[in-house]
Formats: sequence, C-alpha cells, structure tokens
Amino acid sequence: MTVPQIGEHDGLAYALFLPEQPADTGVLILHGAGSAKESHFDFGRLAVANGLAALAYDARGHGRSDGEFGPRAIEDVVAMLALLREHVPRVAIRGSSMGGFQAILGANADGDVDAVVAICPAPPDLLLEGVRRNRFDNFRADREALLHWLPTVDLTAAAASLGPRTALLLLHAQGDEQVPYTVSEELYAAAGQPKRVLILPGGHHRSLQHDRELQAESLKFIEKA
Repeated sequence: MTVPQIGEHDGLAYALFLPEQPADTGVLILHGAGSAKESHFDFGRLAVANGLAALAYDARGHGRSDGEFGPRAIEDVVAMLALLREHVPRVAIRGSSMGGFQAILGANADGDVDAVVAICPAPPDLLLEGVRRNRFDNFRADREALLHWLPTVDLTAAAASLGPRTALLLLHAQGDEQVPYTVSEELYAAAGQPKRVLILPGGHHRSLQHDRELQAESLKFIEKA
C-alpha cells in the first residue's frame, strides 16, 4: 500500500502520493463539504499505480487544516496546484460535490490545468441555500463571507471558459438526492471542447466517488488530456 507524504502548506494539511518513478502528470484531489482528504486516498493510490502523482488536502475548515471555508477556497486550489507542480510539470484536478465546484473555478483561475474531472459538482445556488439554512454544521465556514460571495459566482461561465486549454469530464448519478444531475448536463452544454459527460442510472450523491471503474475512466481522461 502506498503511504503518502504528510505535510502542511499555508495552513492546509495535505497528503502527497508519488510513484517510484518520476511522473510527468499529477492530479489534485478535492473533497466535498464535511469530508476530508483521507476519504479519497483510494483514488490517490490508484493514480500512483498508474504512474501519476496525486495531492489531496483538507479544505479550510475541514480535517486538520486551519481557518474557515470561504471565498479563499479558490486561491487555495491555485496554491496547491503550484505545490503539486514542484513534483510534476503537468496537472489535473478531480473534485467531488463542493470539490467539483472548486475544481472548475480553480482551473479557471489557474489557467494552465490540463483536465478537470468534476463529480456531481455543487452549483453556487445550492451551496448558498445550504449556508442560509445552516446545513453545513459539520465543518467550519465563514458564513457571512459565503453569503456575499456565492451569489457572485458563475460556475457555468467558468466551465465555458475552460476549453480548449482544459478538458472537462463531468460525472453524475441520476439518483443524486443532493445535486440534480441536470446541473452536469447544463455545465456540459455550456462547456467548450474537449469535454465529456457521463450520467449514470440510479446511484446517489456519493456513489460515483469510489466506483473503481469510474476512477479508472477518470484517470484515462486525464492521461489523454
């Protein structure tokens, strides 16, 4: 079993997975609301088994990271991409739910990402509703800052801006009870090429994250990009 290097960068706790041979591509792994980096160690290990590097970290307000989750989350994605680039020349992002939201916005802000894999990406209006109704009580959040920031975020425009530099793969379960699968369909329609969408029958909000076949499909997409 691959044991990651554990570290801290600007208050963010991270785990770095490196293959035995130097890799030319790495993937930044972003977890969802109330989760933590450890939840996606399976994907990090699969990436290493396929010759890629991987970096997972706790978003602010989660796990062992400092601070509260807020608008700075996108700057953090860019900063962690820079950290990953210290080990590989080319990078991709894979995010789930709130992490999918961050992945699209972070890739747009960075401007030099090869691929984004967004799994059941949470749109800003649903995140805003969660903040307003105090549904996010399982992590530390800067509520006031989020209430002002989220209404200004245009996830569709960010997705549209990715191509052709950044390839976009959207994965969504039709049975998602938290984020409607139509969100991914709308993002796909707005995005430029190269892009791909997979809407899977049944399932639920977290059913795709650890599906081995879809994890492998994500890595193939990243490697092709």
